[in-house]
Amino acid sequence: QRKNPFSSDDRLSSKPVHTHRGDPTYGRPPEGSRTEQRGKDAHSHVGKEVEELCLIIRNTGQVGEDGHVSVTFGQLFETYVTISNKVVGILLRARKHGLVHFEGEMLWQGKDDDVVITLL
Repeated sequence: QRKNPFSSDDRLSSKPVHTHRGDPTYGRPPEGSRTEQRGKDAHSHVGKEVEELCLIIRNTGQVGEDGHVSVTFGQLFETYVTISNKVVGILLRARKHGLVHFEGEMLWQGKDDDVVITLL
């Protein structure tokens, strides 16, 4: 759009054309843009799904000797799949934030049904 002579968006001409890896704005949408707002909305939505997943683990799991609630992936998948088909992605996000623990990089339905997921 910067090179488009028919563009009337003045915001485009005031911003630098290229950013570099050391620049704090590198890989980020312009502040106040609709893209930035969509990213914030998506982040909020995923956060809510992670909270919901933790609640489901707490409600369906068993309290272990260490005091943590655990559930097998198979049991969680059967419970959670009726709510969302993104259970594996949400589990990975929850692990990234230190909310759950399980062995392995990825969980597969059928193959990993006996993997224990622990709510931290």
